[in-house]
This record gives sequence, structure tokens and C-alpha cells, in this order.
Amino acid sequence: MTRLFTATSAMTLCIASAAVADAPSKADVLDTYANIAEAKFEDSLIAARTLQTAVNALISEPSDATLNTARAAWVAARVPYQQTEVYRFGNAIVDDWEGKVNAWPLDEGLIDYVDASYGGPSDENEFAVLNVIANPSFALSGETVDASTITPELLADTLHEADGIEANVATGYHAIEFLLWGQDLNGHDAGAGNRPWTDYASGDACTGGNCDRRAQYLSAATNLLISDLEWMTAQWAEGGDARTALTTNETAGVSAILTGMGSLSYGEQAGERMRLGLMLNDPEEEHDCFADNTHNSHYYDGLGIQNVYLGSYTRIDGTSVSGASLSDLVVASDPALDTEMKAKLANTMLALGRIKSTAEAGFAYDQMLERGNEGGEALIMGGVNGLVDQTKTIERIVTALDLDQIDFEGSDSLDNPNAVFH
Repeated sequence: MTRLFTATSAMTLCIASAAVADAPSKADVLDTYANIAEAKFEDSLIAARTLQTAVNALISEPSDATLNTARAAWVAARVPYQQTEVYRFGNAIVDDWEGKVNAWPLDEGLIDYVDASYGGPSDENEFAVLNVIANPSFALSGETVDASTITPELLADTLHEADGIEANVATGYHAIEFLLWGQDLNGHDAGAGNRPWTDYASGDACTGGNCDRRAQYLSAATNLLISDLEWMTAQWAEGGDARTALTTNETAGVSAILTGMGSLSYGEQAGERMRLGLMLNDPEEEHDCFADNTHNSHYYDGLGIQNVYLGSYTRIDGTSVSGASLSDLVVASDPALDTEMKAKLANTMLALGRIKSTAEAGFAYDQMLERGNEGGEALIMGGVNGLVDQTKTIERIVTALDLDQIDFEGSDSLDNPNAVFH
């Protein structure tokens, strides 16, 4: 039987052929993705070095001004770093490393003094109130540890995840955050931690005790963050292990992009970082709880997902890194699906932007989490729903690009809510 083509069907065929012809190669898409990763981690390193300078100034000349400058540098350092989180889940080298720099939540009593309401050691963590800053020697796994000098090696090799307990976070952004702000004891009221600058003062002006050791810890943690970011930046440079692993199998590389997007959107951000905290009405579930910076953390995670899909990232110096994108690849297969994905990413960013702007106007994320606060719940669920909705389209993209099924990270808060309370 001869198939008849109408003028309309012929035109459609030509358009489809042109779209396919214009499709970028997977290699080009992966190259853009890796270039953006290198730029994001390099920006994170640049911002961390600015933080290091501010920390050194605080230690040298403690004051309200130098403490506030260090805090501002920490908040600024989070902007590029949070946009790298979309590289988790799909890239093993990032997953294996990420716990060094961004692990949370943490039992902060491991590091320094805490309020009496914090409690003491528990069956889950006997080191929950170790307070290494106050203890130059302590027992760990039957061995006596010499902590008379707090070094990056002590933090990374001995203290971090001590005794195999994930809550024993001794390194990374959140350890530094705690040392700059202290505990946030405001509950569901607005406000961050309120560590005084005198916690870094000398002599009789020192508050909290052990100010010299606290300065040692802060310096060691910041220096370690720098070296960890230097290492990861190098992995995404030409010839680096992360770039090489990504590009060895181009189809698997495209799957890695979508795995990172879907897992961060769904289980990690919508679930563990947003919906879970709302279900528990618990400000301790905030990602940047000491600094009260969670609204920014959520926003820049979402932005990282969007800029990876679009293949364009704006660096902290205002320049742009861009090229062939996943969006371009989807357009060639299903233009309507690409339009849908872009719209959903934009909707999510609007929802996360509302959380950010509302928090900056004075309605803190702590307050949004309070039970019975309908306005706060609506704001957070707007972000959750946007993230969940865009994940559904990411799943459709996996099918449209004829990729193997991807199992995105899940969360009981989304998949089995009753389990959260058991």
C-alpha cells in the first residue's frame, strides 16, 4: 500500500527534520554542563577565599564589625555553592565528596558550647556534647585523641562523622556557620544565632571560654573548605576525573544530568529540606538554621536546576558561561515538552522567590514553619509543589530522550507521609 503525503504532512516532516538537524550533539551538551560545573565550583572557591580573608580579620581583630563582615561573606559564599548541588546524585565523585562541605543537620555540641536545653549524650550519639573546643584531649573509639592543636587534619580525619555517626559534622559550611552565629535559640520567632564577637576576644574579654581554640577551629574549618573546593574545581577542569567520568559514555552522561535535576528537585529539596520540616514544624530542619539563611539556600538550589537545564550560568563577576544545553536536546525531540519544562522551572523559581523575598521582608523561614501559620505553609508548599511538578516533566524528558529509567531520590515526606511520625 502506498502512503499518501499531503502538503501539510510534508511540511511537518520538513520541520521535524530541521529540528533534528539542529539538535546539538550529546558531547556538546555534556561539555557545557561540565564547563558550568567548573565555573560554579571555581566561584564557590573564590567566595570561600573571601570568607577566609574575613575570618582571618575576625580572628586578628575581633569586633562586631569583623564578625558581621565574616557572616556576610559566609552568606555570599552560599550563593554559588548552592547552585552546584544539582551536580549531586548523578555524579558519584560529587556525592562521595559533598558530605565534607555541606553535611547537615549537625550535632553542634560536638564542636562548641551549647545551651542547656540542647541536652546531653544520647544512645544515638555519645559525642553530641563533646565540645572539642573545650577539650584538648578526649577518648574516641577506645583511643585517646590529642586535640591540643585544632588542625584541618584533626577535623577531617578524626572528628568528622566520628564513630561513624553522620550527625557528627565537624567540617564544611555548616560547622563554620555555627562558629559564626552560634545556636539559633529563637524557636519559631524571627532571628538567627547571636554568638557575640567576644567569643573570639582575648584575655578577660573572652566569653564562652577557650576563645583561642575557637579561633583555631574556625581557621582550620575555613582552610579545609578552601582545599576541598580547590580539589573539586580541579575535577571539572579539562582532564579532571569528574569531567572524564561524565563524558566517557555520552548517553549515561545525559542521564546523569537528569538524575541530578530530578533527585534534587524531588526527594532532596521538595522532600527532605522543605516538606519534612513543614510536617514536623521544626526550625531545626532548616538547611541554614544558625544563620537563618534557608530562604536563600532553597532559592539557589532551584536556580542551579534551572541554569543546568538551560545551559547558562551567570558567574559572580557577572560574566556568563553558556553553550549547547539539555533544553536544546529536548527541543529537537519534543518542542512542546521543552516549553513545558521551561514554564515549570520558571514557576518554581517564582515560588522560591516568594519565600526569599518574604523572608527578607521580615517573615522569617522559622515563622513560616510554625504549626497553624497558614501563610507560611502556603509559601513553603508553593515551592514544594513547583519542585514536585517539574520533576514529573523531568521524568517525561527521560522518556522523550529514550533513556533508561532513572530512579530519583525519594522522601518519606512525599512518598509515605505516615512513616515520618513513626
